[in-house]
Formats: sequence, structure tokens, C-alpha cells
Amino acid sequence: MSVSLYYTAHRATAPTRAESAAVERVVAAHTASFPYQDEESLFLYEHDEDDPEQILAGSTKLPSDPGRLLPVMTRVLDSVTSLRRALPGADWHVHLDDLDVPWDEEDGYAFPDMPDGEIDMW
Repeated sequence: MSVSLYYTAHRATAPTRAESAAVERVVAAHTASFPYQDEESLFLYEHDEDDPEQILAGSTKLPSDPGRLLPVMTRVLDSVTSLRRALPGADWHVHLDDLDVPWDEEDGYAFPDMPDGEIDMW
């Protein structure tokens, strides 16, 4: 079974040059530090001309290996948090298939820890 993380941002105004540069820095830093070269990582789509208010969209197919699932998901969510902070004023939707990923102003995107230390995704 394949599980993917999806992320989109919509805003009436296009990103400024400074915001676009910040997005490029986030992607470059994520790519340089991502430890699993054989796993899918942060992947941004080309701009959708049919949706002019969509300023960013992407997805990541998460690994099926339980030992890599949480580290990959955490790294990608950390990068999506940085992307959101680089594009202020956008409406974001981040979800793991059918499950929305909650946003916290201080901590960013993450799933709340469950009492047994596991993440309740299913």
C-alpha cells in the first residue's frame, strides 16, 4: 500500500522574487541534507496554468519501510513548514492521503504524538 504526503498553497498574489528565492533555498537545503537517496523526497510540481492562485504544489510518496517512514515524513514536513513560512499569506492544505496534517504556529506541521509514542495515522 502506497501512502503519499501532498502539499499545496494558494494565494491571489504570485510569489515575489525574494519569496521564490527563499523557496529555492528551502528545496536546496532539503535536497542536500536528505539522507535516503533511494527514497522519494520533497517534490514540487510545475506551476499549474489552469489554477493561477496555486503558488506551490507538491507531493512525496512515503516509504513502506517502517524504519524510514517517520524520519522521511518528519524531514519533508519540516521542509513544508519552511516553505509555508517563506510564502506568507497563502492558504495551505497539507495532507497524508485523506488525513489533514495539523498546523501549529510555533512548531509547524507535525502529527500530534500519541501516549504510546506512536503517531495515530490510521
